[in-house]
Amino acid sequence: MMAPAARRYRFRPFDGRLAALDRVLLLAALGLAFLGLVMVASASVTIGDRNFGAPLHYFWKQALTFSISVVLSVFLVRPGLVAWERAGGPLLVACIAMLALILVPGLGRTVNGATRWLPLGFWNLQPSELMKLGVVVYVAGYLVRRADEVRSSLWGFVKPVALLSIIGVLLLLEPDYGTTVVLVATVLVLLFLGGVPWPTYLAWVAVIGAGLVLLAVAAPYRLQRLMSFWDPWGDPYASGFQLTQALIAIGRGTWTGVGLGGSVQKLFYLPEAHTDFLFAVLGEELGFVGMTVVIGLFLIVIWRAFQIGARAERAGKTFAANLAYGIGLMLGLQAFINIGVNLGVLPTKGLALPLMSYGGNSLAINVLAIALLLRASYESPEAAAAGPVGSPGERRDAPGGHVQ
Repeated sequence: MMAPAARRYRFRPFDGRLAALDRVLLLAALGLAFLGLVMVASASVTIGDRNFGAPLHYFWKQALTFSISVVLSVFLVRPGLVAWERAGGPLLVACIAMLALILVPGLGRTVNGATRWLPLGFWNLQPSELMKLGVVVYVAGYLVRRADEVRSSLWGFVKPVALLSIIGVLLLLEPDYGTTVVLVATVLVLLFLGGVPWPTYLAWVAVIGAGLVLLAVAAPYRLQRLMSFWDPWGDPYASGFQLTQALIAIGRGTWTGVGLGGSVQKLFYLPEAHTDFLFAVLGEELGFVGMTVVIGLFLIVIWRAFQIGARAERAGKTFAANLAYGIGLMLGLQAFINIGVNLGVLPTKGLALPLMSYGGNSLAINVLAIALLLRASYESPEAAAAGPVGSPGERRDAPGGHVQ
């Protein structure tokens, strides 16, 4: 008799239960990423040709970063959310250490007056991008470990806020006010969802909000940005230059745009056309219809993140719920601020459009954030019947230790 055929090994990053993934979230995120690649290619043609003699230089770098990020994210989420919950503290400590290293003379790399990068030879690491996800992971775990303290004691609220203040100081020394605002807002909402008493929450929100306003007006360059936001046409060739050029681009797009590749503002008129102001170029080339599609896709991503969080919360998986809420808030706030800046309804901030703007650090972290959301949806009540997933934040009162 013939020997039985050797069993082939199949790599199954999600144990073969692909039906448990949130396909709506996956399709929306892929739509944003691929549309971002198209727009990066269009918006960076002239600057790529000028700087490197290769019109598609930035496109190929972005495409390579996206491909590598997807592969790495699959491996990073493979151990499950239990590993991420345990790694929250060490991850945050590592992020804080990297933020401090940036400020050491000679170590940090300065671009356009901001010191935000650690040169690693083949890669310029931006710790502030990693910090966004690190803070969300840590606070999600903190709200599991200290749930009773957060709900009943002022100290349970003060500890994460004090830690956030230290991080905020390091970020402001770079300076990076935009990331500071995103982190503060995300953590405050997570603490509210964690059950902080109303009087305590409102009092501290007022204090922190007043502090952020004072920081915004204390620095001359931030005050100048604020004033130019109110009246960009008052100084259209200096402080209001970026915003006026962005508004011209969006105005040219009207309903359906001038056509893909037809933007005039990207021809060295609009600064940072392939990064912070990618949305303005998209508005010029794809018009109101294109902008509506992008906003709709972001709304779907945020909606699915909160749906995943609510489903996990009903199942007693608190860490997965907090993580999903935090990622949804982080991505939503960044998209809101970036789009608001491009439309002239918010002061200029150096925040990229998640999953779309050119930038390896931002793209890699956002791809990983989407992978964590997909992992949270995978470890959902519907998928739990196939076996336990083993998160410390889950309830295990069902027969046989399975999650309910």
